[in-house]
Amino acid sequence: MKNILITISIIFYSLNHYSQVMNTDTITNAPLNSAQNIISGNGGKQITIGAYAEIDYNQKYNDSTLSNGNLDVHRMVMFMGYKFNDRTHFVTEIEFEHISEVYIEQAFLNYRINQAFNIRGGLMLIPMGIVNEYHEPVTFNGVERPNLDGKVIPTTWRELGFGFTGTLNKYSIKYQAYVVNGFKSYDEGATLRGVDGFRKGRQKGMESTMSSPNITGKIDYYGINGLKIGLSLYYGNTQSKAYDGVLRTDDAVISAADSTVLGLGMIGADLRYNYKGFEARGQFVYSSITNSQQYNIYNDTDLGSSMMGYYAEIGYDIIRLFKKNAEQKFVLFTRYEFYDTHNTVTSEIVKNKSYARTDITSGFSYHLSRGTVFKGDFQLFKTNANDNIGKQFNLGIGVWF
Repeated sequence: MKNILITISIIFYSLNHYSQVMNTDTITNAPLNSAQNIISGNGGKQITIGAYAEIDYNQKYNDSTLSNGNLDVHRMVMFMGYKFNDRTHFVTEIEFEHISEVYIEQAFLNYRINQAFNIRGGLMLIPMGIVNEYHEPVTFNGVERPNLDGKVIPTTWRELGFGFTGTLNKYSIKYQAYVVNGFKSYDEGATLRGVDGFRKGRQKGMESTMSSPNITGKIDYYGINGLKIGLSLYYGNTQSKAYDGVLRTDDAVISAADSTVLGLGMIGADLRYNYKGFEARGQFVYSSITNSQQYNIYNDTDLGSSMMGYYAEIGYDIIRLFKKNAEQKFVLFTRYEFYDTHNTVTSEIVKNKSYARTDITSGFSYHLSRGTVFKGDFQLFKTNANDNIGKQFNLGIGVWF
């Protein structure tokens, strides 16, 4: 009986001392992400609890074969933040994918010296592009995230690290700068390949291998009303287990281990613009990969020496044509996307034209209320290998609170 009373007391205490938040950036008219909301103090309480979820239906079409549709509880992400005091916050996200997979998406401590300078450490999202940081389903159009953000960046990319972030309002600049762990390129075999670049190298904070630090950073400019422009950078070497237990004097083995490490330099530029019912966004990402020839020969794989991709998207909320201050939105949008994980290759492999892909996505996002969205779209896919076009119809439900 005593334990039951203690449990009930804890529940009532939590209900009276937690807050859920989902606010909008007044400069860009775009939602803040979950972590930004708690750190900015928008919750107003000591404990912040929230979540976002995506439930999808995907139906592929092909001229030569039949395909079943796919129904999936794609993601269910629980968000929690704790305010130790006005300067110190802990942020974490626990992600359930496809019901059966569980990940920690973020887990970091943020200490605010002032608005211009915060110290941050833990498992953090790499600040590259748009969707890697802003991936709550009500913040982007399309049932599925852009494929550029899945193949080249790759979303959701997070690693353990330490660094600084802040906002310089006088100059309309937000900045981030971190030292982080890098992709894993070798673990008793190659982990990277041409078809999806660095995607399988994400360590996600799971007993991560560390052999050399990497650096990453981003600057966002928001000095024009409704416009946000971002410039991102990532630089460093991949991590390899091939060095474990190797004698420092064994030059031959060390030389072989060197063939499992890649150098990576990645740069990204992104733009978001909102004006009344009109919205637009665009993104460009380029990555240069060094030592890929030695890596491919040693591991018998086909990683390219550079990757590149971009997309442009426009949309319009047609409800604004009839009611300017409506709570609901019905956004019609279209997005053109190109990405190539074999942008360039070295002489030991043949460039695979099927890795150069073009996607065209058109559809709607019906925001039923703040934090809920019903989505539908139709996609056309083709590659540089031939003129055959794949098709896919998608429906989805998204929530964020």
